[in-house]
Amino acid sequence: MVKNCNLPEDLHYLVERHVWVRQEGDLVTIGMTDVAQNLAKTIISVTLKKAGKEVRKGRNVATVESGKWVGPVPAPVSGEIVEVNEALTSSPSLINSDPYGAGWVAKLRPGDWAADSADLATGAAGIEAYHRFLDAEGISCDG
Repeated sequence: MVKNCNLPEDLHYLVERHVWVRQEGDLVTIGMTDVAQNLAKTIISVTLKKAGKEVRKGRNVATVESGKWVGPVPAPVSGEIVEVNEALTSSPSLINSDPYGAGWVAKLRPGDWAADSADLATGAAGIEAYHRFLDAEGISCDG
């Protein structure tokens, strides 16, 4: 826990954009962090890109809307979208209740994981980097 935010050490993070990535074989799963769902509050809508679409690093794989915010979920790595979480269409609040599980957003087949993931934060150093960012921005997940 960092400032009351759940940030698992085994994930890769695009810290400034509050997106996580989990490597699973030749695919990666992408989602919004606990920090993101905390800042957004109740998520009311998720618009997903289509499976089969190529996406460049930094381009969005989905658009998320809450009562406070509308914004993209950027791809932390380039690749092909192989699956999107269709459950979010009818139950967007899964991102709020289970951001690292049932609330995942998309699965990609990365084009070059080694190169694209080099600037992602992970492990203890990644959690420390996220902690510094939250401190600098005055963000916490106190509810």
